[in-house]
Amino acid sequence: MPGLPLEGVRVLDLATLIAAPTCARYLADFGADVVKVERPGAGDPIRAFEFQTDGVSLWWKNIARNKRPITLDLKHPDGKAVLLRLVESADVLIENFRPGTMERLGLGPDVLHAHNAGLVVLRVTGYGQSGPYSSRPGFGTLAEAYSGYAVLCGEADRPPLLPPIALADELTGLVSAFGVLTALYHRDVHGGAGQVIDAALYESLFGILGPLVSLWDRNHEMQERLGSRIGFTAPRNTYRTAEGHYVALAGSSQSIAERIFRAIERPELFEDPRFCDNVARIAHVDELDAVIGDWIGRHTVDEVVARFEECEAAVSPVHDMETIFADPHYEARGTIAAVDDPDLGEIRMQAVVPHLSETPGRIRFAGRAQGECTDEVLAEAGYDAATIERLRGDGAV
Repeated sequence: MPGLPLEGVRVLDLATLIAAPTCARYLADFGADVVKVERPGAGDPIRAFEFQTDGVSLWWKNIARNKRPITLDLKHPDGKAVLLRLVESADVLIENFRPGTMERLGLGPDVLHAHNAGLVVLRVTGYGQSGPYSSRPGFGTLAEAYSGYAVLCGEADRPPLLPPIALADELTGLVSAFGVLTALYHRDVHGGAGQVIDAALYESLFGILGPLVSLWDRNHEMQERLGSRIGFTAPRNTYRTAEGHYVALAGSSQSIAERIFRAIERPELFEDPRFCDNVARIAHVDELDAVIGDWIGRHTVDEVVARFEECEAAVSPVHDMETIFADPHYEARGTIAAVDDPDLGEIRMQAVVPHLSETPGRIRFAGRAQGECTDEVLAEAGYDAATIERLRGDGAV
């Protein structure tokens, strides 16, 4: 098999829960040696989160895949000394403590960089390392509200909706991975020093709001909640089919909108002044959705998809996990990976993305038991077996 593109990069993942560990997971998927540091006894709280089978956290199996877990008490002097030795050979350190915590532990960036000037330190928090709210507890739910994202979600006459997944955390993990790789490129290609990356959950979501920030700045206009519609094109919605499932479609260009009209057997709508261009369609979106919804409601999902494909119009079933697992396109692209696991046998989860043609990432193993690699990692750092046993007896590891 081809080598992995991040082989040789050593990452110390001190973080818990979702956002920062997700960043480490992306790096691990492409070959970085990620050492997952957990507090002895307690471990990462996500090990006890919901979504379990046979008492095993499925979330842990996913988010900790390809990582080598060790236990280390950073409040113990010897535990801190072990971490600083590991820092000497690391490229990246990831943490998500509340601002000031690492400094109080004697492990602030100044100390870390004194031991390794090339270290990239990623700090993930809800509100960032600076500003009047930096000390507030930060969670993805709060970021989804604070960022201006949640207020856009839902129906106009209903309360704002929060996403039913850890959206802010997952997106921040991806943004943070980009930041880490950028910092490593600067260090290794341009001869720069290590640096600190300050990633705030709310800023990751704020960054994907597109033109809405500038729209308010220039025009003092604010997008309202639109349900499944969108403010800049029509049609765009979900529609119920004859058997009670849903499909989604978008007429994001004039040519696609015209193909949709052909697909629903209403080509005369091209000439209707209410629907002749995007501006008119947005202004008459209720009438437009009624026409499209009526046709789709008289056909099954398979019939709708076949007809739209025949007309080269854009449509997709609204999938759930049952239909995703039966979908031939997911299967053909390997979007779901099967992983052998000593606890669960075979477990299936999302495969590595994106697809690299020459050096694709891969899942080498799912999340491992707490402290499984402690002896191995410490031995690599120069500790002999007797010293490791003493550190374990003292509670440092």
